[in-house]
Amino acid sequence: MSRAIVAAALACGFAFAAGAHAQNRCEPSNRYCAEIARLVDDAAIGAAIVHIDEIDEQGMRDLITLTEIPAPPFGEQERGEAFAAMLRDAGADSVWTDEEGNVIALRRGTGERVVAMAGHLDTVFPKETDVTVQQRGDTLYAPGIGDDTRGLIVLLQVLRALEAADVATEANVLFIGTVGEEGLGDLRGVKHLFREGGPRIDSFIAVDGGSESSITAQALGSRRYRVTFEGPGGHSWGAFGTGNPVHALGRAIRIFDEAADAFTSSGPRTSYNVGRIGGGTSVNSVPFEAWFEVDMRSESQQSLGRIDSIFLASVQQALQEQNALVRENDPLTVDVQLVGDRPSGETAEDAPLLQRAIAVTHYFGDEPRIGRSSTDSNVPIAAGIPAVTIGRGGAGGNSHAPDEWWMNDDGAEAIRRALLILVAEAGLAGNQTT
Repeated sequence: MSRAIVAAALACGFAFAAGAHAQNRCEPSNRYCAEIARLVDDAAIGAAIVHIDEIDEQGMRDLITLTEIPAPPFGEQERGEAFAAMLRDAGADSVWTDEEGNVIALRRGTGERVVAMAGHLDTVFPKETDVTVQQRGDTLYAPGIGDDTRGLIVLLQVLRALEAADVATEANVLFIGTVGEEGLGDLRGVKHLFREGGPRIDSFIAVDGGSESSITAQALGSRRYRVTFEGPGGHSWGAFGTGNPVHALGRAIRIFDEAADAFTSSGPRTSYNVGRIGGGTSVNSVPFEAWFEVDMRSESQQSLGRIDSIFLASVQQALQEQNALVRENDPLTVDVQLVGDRPSGETAEDAPLLQRAIAVTHYFGDEPRIGRSSTDSNVPIAAGIPAVTIGRGGAGGNSHAPDEWWMNDDGAEAIRRALLILVAEAGLAGNQTT
């Protein structure tokens, strides 16, 4: 069944499966498949899905507007203000910005539970980056246009559709634009949400990543450090024998690389990478400072802790060995700064949220691909709160590159999927029927 026919079936409020193959994958006897079928048959949901197609052009305009507002980690305020205004106009009951900069919109339900749907406001690009959107044919080019500005648009369109069709949910729904998802932002926005004393959130749905059939339910943890060796410095001839921070840096990387290579050769998949180094003033000067940044990741929180210990021990060993060679002046010192800490974990396979995301994917005729990644969902997953990350849809590429692109190849389909997953998890209130 083509996407156009699928869209038409949805618009008419009919339950459907994309061909016999999809029907076999999602049997009516499956409670979650039956739940999605009832939702698609509901008159209010049908109206909401019709509205998604009707507001597609508005979503495209908003995508361009938000993309052209720079939003590096720790610099999301202007984009956040624009997104907050859009959420208000979309009909949210209340909109506010928390102490960390997250933009939060509440759509009230009839009960106490709270389901959150989030996209991240920040991009990887520095503030001075030219983020003007260029259109070539049916394709839009601009840094950050897909990751994750399009995710924010999915949130907006779902809210607009729910409001237009007057869909009432049992759970309260929070639509959230988070800060600091990328790089050294270190998930600071979502960490603030799930801090002790933070807002109640019982289920969490992040919209990030491109593929509509991909569901991230496994969190890829990481630890990141910036290590700085320091010494007196001096002339390469006159101060020879003074401790050299660059030599210590090289020694630390070598010791760690050898030990980490042996550790990662077996067991849960674990990786490490020294991604940046710097320091020194000239070729004929003993540097007074040298630094490097390392990224370590693992699908196992235990393995992540172990390679973290290997790294810290390697740095101290390198410092001691290098200081043993110092002939002049004071010994070298080292500063080890943790700049990133993302936890690992997995949403339980039988969690209703994950099963609902799988059922919706089957209803659209696709085979779900359950995967592992590092997203805003890491934090709730590690805290034992059901969380998944779903795709923003359309077609796109070159994420994190200046020539990132996105094309509206039935981008509304991802919005329809997101709406069904959200309402299934939040529950329809009252007796909304066909």
